Amino acid sequence: MTSSASEPGTTTAGTVSLVARTVPLDGTPGDLVDLLPADAPLAWVRAGDGIVGWGVAAEVTTSGADRFADAEAWWASLTSRAVVRDDVGLPGTGLVAFGSFAFADAPGTSTLVVPRVVVGQRGGRRWLTTIGHDTIGSPALRLAEPPAAPTGLRFTGGGLADDAWQAAVADAVARIDAGELEKVVLARDVVAETDEPVDVRWPLRRLAAAYSSCWTFHVDGLFGATPEMLVRRERGLVTSRVLAGTIRRTGDDVRDAGLAGELARSSKDLEEHEYAVRSVADALEPHCSSMNVPESPFVLHLPNVMHLATDVNGVVPDEATTTSLGLAASLHPSAAVGGTPTPAATALIAELEGMTRGRYAGPVGWMDASGDGEWGIALRSAQVVAPDPATGRGRVRLFAGCGIVAGSDPADELAESQAKLEPVRHALDA
Repeated sequence: MTSSASEPGTTTAGTVSLVARTVPLDGTPGDLVDLLPADAPLAWVRAGDGIVGWGVAAEVTTSGADRFADAEAWWASLTSRAVVRDDVGLPGTGLVAFGSFAFADAPGTSTLVVPRVVVGQRGGRRWLTTIGHDTIGSPALRLAEPPAAPTGLRFTGGGLADDAWQAAVADAVARIDAGELEKVVLARDVVAETDEPVDVRWPLRRLAAAYSSCWTFHVDGLFGATPEMLVRRERGLVTSRVLAGTIRRTGDDVRDAGLAGELARSSKDLEEHEYAVRSVADALEPHCSSMNVPESPFVLHLPNVMHLATDVNGVVPDEATTTSLGLAASLHPSAAVGGTPTPAATALIAELEGMTRGRYAGPVGWMDASGDGEWGIALRSAQVVAPDPATGRGRVRLFAGCGIVAGSDPADELAESQAKLEPVRHALDA
């Protein structure tokens, strides 16, 4: 575990003492994402509400099987020494950290970042939080200079070509038919190249505008617009939105209404959805004094696809010992992104996918000092990677995954993955 403050050098959490001040705002211009400068932008926004931040007051990097526990311990130590004045008192005010976590124990790193400036909005109320090590002032807020659009955009293959990925799907179906497991989620990647490194604020603005019903996020180069809330904890109340079972939209309202009905009756999709809901309910139950698990899913309509969706709700009896990040750790990986049973599914993912997921399909979101927070699953997402050393061209890895169960058709799954890649493809396009 590596932790640091924004000042030169590396320090431990025990030596970092942060000062945070939250004040209400009136009349701040523009959407939240339009305020983001190029300096370490962070975002978690849905339908205009959420929080954005920039700068780095403190951060930690963790890895391995203990990545969640190490990050949570660092955060507990940091918050116990912080001095906080909060004049707003809403979830997301006071001391806040943004985070994203690796899908697998190895390889991959995870991070929590405490920004120097946070601007939030909720239910018509706006606030500003400034965070530092000594005396802190309030910066003048203004719209940031617009980001430049990527140029020379082109897409190349990722870990597996289309035919090879379809063969992997067929192999997975054969393993399921043989009784080795019930479901596995197989992902694929596509690489986008641009003339210059991508300013991540460009796709962020476009995703927030086009997918306002999703949670648009960015942490440490990982960005996207996820429709799936892994877990939200707000003053003891817990919510998890489960998505599994997908059909592509046509753009024709009458046709799409018929397709929604087909999705709601599809035995293959209902089976996949049941696995995902069951895995979330089983993981949350030990932490909750009461739970509500709906018997049937609803159809969630997004601009490009429709999903079967279920909102699982519960109550945490002890907020002091059960944080939102702790709940996210207990839920990850759910059947919606891994499979069932989990050990067999994750082993098959490592064998068949032909790529490293990194933080794709891992938890991404934020947490405040009380333990409240929102953690989505990093879906419909992409990772900005280092420029090509030979050409200097910018590079971004785009990801999409599909739930494979008995009866899954490789060609249909490839088409579904292509539909799931569209949001980030379009967001990068100038």
